[in-house]
Amino acid sequence: MGNYIMQSIKPFLLFFFLLSYLFASAKTPDGGQKKLTPDMPEHLTAFIAQSDSPTPVVLVCPGGSYSWLDWETEGVGVARWLQSEGITAFVLKYRVQGIPSFVTHYRLMARGRQYPDALNDALSALRYIRSHAEELNIDPDKVGMMGFSAGGHLTAQVAEKATEADVRLNFAVPVYPVVTMIQEPYVHKRSRRALLGEWRKHDKRWREEMSLEKHTHADMPPIFLVNCVDDPTVHYHNSELLDSALTASRVPHEYHQYKTGGHGFGADTIKAGKDAIQWKAAFIKWMKQL
Repeated sequence: MGNYIMQSIKPFLLFFFLLSYLFASAKTPDGGQKKLTPDMPEHLTAFIAQSDSPTPVVLVCPGGSYSWLDWETEGVGVARWLQSEGITAFVLKYRVQGIPSFVTHYRLMARGRQYPDALNDALSALRYIRSHAEELNIDPDKVGMMGFSAGGHLTAQVAEKATEADVRLNFAVPVYPVVTMIQEPYVHKRSRRALLGEWRKHDKRWREEMSLEKHTHADMPPIFLVNCVDDPTVHYHNSELLDSALTASRVPHEYHQYKTGGHGFGADTIKAGKDAIQWKAAFIKWMKQL
């Protein structure tokens, strides 16, 4: 009888633990500054580097399959590391599908959050950063984005699409990014569904529109690309597709592929391990050469 009861409630327990995990991943712990100026957008948290001269600035985009945000590891943790390196960082709380939609698929009936919401959030953040460069001690000619997983997709998407002066990037750093939405063996389907919605995810035109490897061009900013072969979440071939496309379009870029490190390590030394953690020093060196 006891085994029967346990088998009956097991699905509900799994559901409960899944929700607990997702809500924990979506939390935005205290850290950084929320109101540097009265008009600072609510979806930004700032980590200002102390310097006598204007600093580079990075807009940090945590991952989370466009469904939630890994705020601590791929947001706050990355921003604190950049700040320690003399780089001002803003963590972007961009709009994502959200837990209710992930669980219930309610966007079959209502729009919810989907493309281009996250893109618009990134662009508004970049406009704010550049328009307040002087008072925030930021170099307006050294404005970049760094994104992880789905945040890496958003970062590269901005690098491809944002050409106006107030939102154009000076560099972009996709780390283990989601790239393709059309090449099925490598598609991260949860990100595709979250980004495009329950209906557009089936539309070939939208799949191609959101596939980064289809839209690289020579006018893109320099790119620093990172991933690991043993990534269990986003197939490593995603980054190889982007690397090949950038090469074909003659976009200046560096591609660092590591054998081990997996996925979701951000700037965390322990999570990345001895192999993948090398990306941090490589990025700082690359930045100094820009």
